Parts: sequence; C-alpha cells; structure tokens
Amino acid sequence: MRLSTLPRPSGLGRDEYAVCPPNLRECILAMEDCCEEAHEAQQLLRNGTFDLPRMQKVLESQRVFLLIDEGTVRKYKTDLADEIEPQINELIDRAEQGLKALRRKEALVQNKVEAARAMRSRAATAPTANKREERRMQILSKQRQRLEQEVMVLESDILALQHKRPVRS
Repeated sequence: MRLSTLPRPSGLGRDEYAVCPPNLRECILAMEDCCEEAHEAQQLLRNGTFDLPRMQKVLESQRVFLLIDEGTVRKYKTDLADEIEPQINELIDRAEQGLKALRRKEALVQNKVEAARAMRSRAATAPTANKREERRMQILSKQRQRLEQEVMVLESDILALQHKRPVRS
C-alpha cells in the first residue's frame, strides 16, 4: 500500500488508522502514478535539453557541402572553356603581332648598327683632316654604342616573349 506524496494540511489531525473508501484509494493511487510519470517525463525532458545552447552553436556553424554529379561538372567546364577561349585566342594574336613588331624593330636597329660599323671602318682607314671630322666620329661612335645597347635590350625582350608565348593546340 502506498501513501500519498502530496503534502497534507498541517492543521488537520492525522489518523493513520482511518479507513478510506475503495474508490478514493484508487483515485489517490492513480493520481500518484500520474505524478510519478509526469516527474519522470520532466526528468527525461531536462536530460534531453540541458545542452541545447551548445547544440544550437554547433548546428549554426555547421557547413553544408553540395555534391554534384560528373555530368554537371563536365557541362560547366565546357561552358567555361567556350566563354574564355575567344579571349585567350585574342591575347595570343596580340602577342604574336607584338613579337612581329619587335622583330621588325630589331632588324632596323641591326641595319643601323651595321651602317655605323661600316662608317667606322671607313673612317678608321681615312686620316681625319680636321677637328670637325673628329667630332663627327665621336658622335657616331656614341650613337653606335647606344644602338648596340638598344639591340641587346630588344634581343632580351624577344627572348622573354618567346619563353612566355603559350603553345597553341
């Protein structure tokens, strides 16, 4: 036989030997069972939710990754290639035109250098008649040196462009 766990008013006398009608006793037992089940449900709920703030943080910072199939990847890859291929081809054409222009410039500078060398060899064989000729020779010599330096710079630019030039397939 179970006794009620509910507090009783303190002013009433307690008669342990009092006889309760059977319906009242069943009602009290049912009420005690309901209270116990409510208490157990409350404990279960507390145990299940005591770390809710921590779980909310974990779920908020979780990243979701989307997996896509291989066909979609291939489609986007071809779309991207179709989009940028004309631009790449245009850049290649520009680089080739720049290379041609540098080669023409190199040829002009090379011709100037050869002309200056020819003038120097002719001037070296003929005796200088006056100071004016000597001054002219000095100017031509300096011009030749500058042109030779330009040739070296242009040659290094051409080599650099040839190394950077992409291979067309």
